[in-house]
Parts: sequence; structure tokens; C-alpha cells
Amino acid sequence: MRRERVRDLLTSVADGSVPVESALASLAQEPSESLGFATIDHHRALRQGFPEVVYGAGKTTEQLVAIAQRIAERGDGVLATRVADDAVSALLAALPGAQHNTLARTVMLRAPKPPARAHGTALIVTAGTSDLPVAEEAAVTADAMACVAERLNDVGVAGIHRLLANRAVLERAAVIIVVAGMDGALASVVGGLARVPVIAVPTSVGYGASFGGIAPLLTMLNSCAAGVTVVNIDNGFGAAVAAARILHGATQ
Repeated sequence: MRRERVRDLLTSVADGSVPVESALASLAQEPSESLGFATIDHHRALRQGFPEVVYGAGKTTEQLVAIAQRIAERGDGVLATRVADDAVSALLAALPGAQHNTLARTVMLRAPKPPARAHGTALIVTAGTSDLPVAEEAAVTADAMACVAERLNDVGVAGIHRLLANRAVLERAAVIIVVAGMDGALASVVGGLARVPVIAVPTSVGYGASFGGIAPLLTMLNSCAAGVTVVNIDNGFGAAVAAARILHGATQ
């Protein structure tokens, strides 16, 4: 249950439109629920503003559907990430109205009453087209967490004029997520141009010596631009969650 829903419920009790007992029954739902193979944190939305996200990798289709259905029943929306192709149809059938993003490998069901949007834009910048799956995971996650996500694609440092031609786009963003593989240098360049928080996401894109993303990870961790924050390799989800907390925190 989101904080907004609790606030609305308490307001309804105060104005007499909802009986006290009905409100108690709603609030008395257990904060966690065991399904045997998983324990769902139903109060995640109350504490953090968004319900527990379902990580699809490694779960059977049956487990994924069961968890998602139970979260959806609370009325706060569902986001499932890293969803395998063979689980998509079952998940969409279990969550009427849900949206599948093929590139991001996500399935998202919006809440019946969406939360208020955060002020400001999360700009997601990619170095190359091969970085798009990670960037799109970040975009879907930001959208699910009530943030406006804007994209600036294929502006890596090998053709730096492409980035410099979009200075206005960088300047109007409230937080920037930079997604890059290869040498990962784009994060340092953006960090040197922007005055807002920059979150760098190294990707596993690259030729042999990129070591599955280790090379851009180390570049980003050693960025010469002060204040660049780095998440783990291919972790578009984690970058978007960090961006959402920045944006929502700025509006409180």
C-alpha cells in the first residue's frame, strides 16, 4: 500500500466517508506474505513509494506469475524485470492491462490510481545502440516509479559532436543516467558538462578486452569528473531506482 493510499484512507475516515472498521481491515493486511518459495514484502510501497519489484531471472513461470498476482492484488502496480521470453505470455494473461517491453525485458502493470509524478526529468543517455537494452530497462523502471524519462541515444565519445549538439537536452535534465560499454568514457564527459547528479551504468558491451563490462566499470569508478555515481554492470534498474529517489526526494 502506497503512502498516498494510506493518506487518502485516513482522510476518508476523518470526513466520515469510510467507516473506521473498514479502514482497520485495510490497514491490517500482513506486511509480508509467504508463498513457500518466496516471501513478499507488501509494505515496500509504504516505506519506499513503490512495491517490491519482481526479478524474473531464475524464477519459473509459475513462481513469477504467483508473486506478480499477489502484488497486483494490493492495487499498487507491478514491475517485473529480466523476464524470459517463455514467461511473457503467462504473465500478461495473469495481469490484464500489463505492458511488455521486449527490449527492456520488462512487464509492467500500472496502478489503478498512479502516484503523483516527480518534478524534473531523468535523462537516459546511451553511448551506442548496443547499450539500448540496459537503457530501456532504466527508462521503464523510471516510468514505473512515477518519473518522466527522456532518452538521448547513440552519442558516444567516438563522435563527441553528437553529444555536444545536445547540450540543451543535458541542461534541462534533473538527473542523468549514462549507459555505456566499451571504454565507458561517456560518463566522465557528461559528468564534466552537467551540474545535476550523474549515475553511470557500465554495460557488458565491447570487444574481447572489455572483460564483460569490467573495463567500463573501472573507467567509471575512476572518473575524472567529480561526483559521478556508478552502479553495477548492466544494472539499468538500479540506476533508475537511484534516479527516482533523487527526483522524488527533491519534491518532498
